[in-house]
Amino acid sequence: MRIAALYDIHGNLPALEAVLADVETAGVDLIVLGGDIASGPMPAETLDLLLGRGDRVAALHGNADRELVRVFDGEPPSPSIPEALRGVVVWEAGSLERRHRDYLAGLPPTLTFTVDGVGEVLFCHASPRNDVEVFTTVSPDEHVAPMLAGVGAGVVVCGHTHMQFDRWVGGVRVVNAGSVGMPYAPPGAYWLLLGPDVELRRTAYDVDAAAARIRATTFPPAEDFAARNVVSPPSAAEATEVMERAARRSRGA
Repeated sequence: MRIAALYDIHGNLPALEAVLADVETAGVDLIVLGGDIASGPMPAETLDLLLGRGDRVAALHGNADRELVRVFDGEPPSPSIPEALRGVVVWEAGSLERRHRDYLAGLPPTLTFTVDGVGEVLFCHASPRNDVEVFTTVSPDEHVAPMLAGVGAGVVVCGHTHMQFDRWVGGVRVVNAGSVGMPYAPPGAYWLLLGPDVELRRTAYDVDAAAARIRATTFPPAEDFAARNVVSPPSAAEATEVMERAARRSRGA
């Protein structure tokens, strides 16, 4: 089996369209969606495009997917959602239909497949034990190792931090697929190709045209998303520093 792993699409339909075109030429057997699929400027349209692929797509949930289901069901946004983003989550959930909600609600936290030339691969959103833990390419092994406790697969594919990396922790190869729709990297859409090896991929697309499509939506922060997440995303170095600082605080370091 040969797999394309698409993570953190975040409702960026133009980026997804570009990646799917590349995926078609890569000869994959399956597309694995690694969570945080719809939350962004074009949530329903993004889900519709993926649902149209039928059983060629397998998906797991991310923290943003859980949040959309929660708000769709009439709950307020989680207390962890910053005040400035609470209205955005309400808009996103309100853009979905029941069938979208039910699809997201039915997604598992992890998936496991055997990939030709790679072996058994565990797909998760943030870590194998939950969908919110943060670690980067420079996080100490002793911080990451407990997240992998009990994992039997030789390769773990994750996302959540929107930055690609490929590293070893103990005897486990941990690969971050990056983000299709909101990368912390030079402009483009980032994804992962597995089989017969592990390839970090980047798809170039017309970000100015994508930004214009996003600005034409009613997504509340459309201008900010277009400018700061599509045309001129933060760098990996900037994002890593912010995330590692937060991780050190959470560990009391």
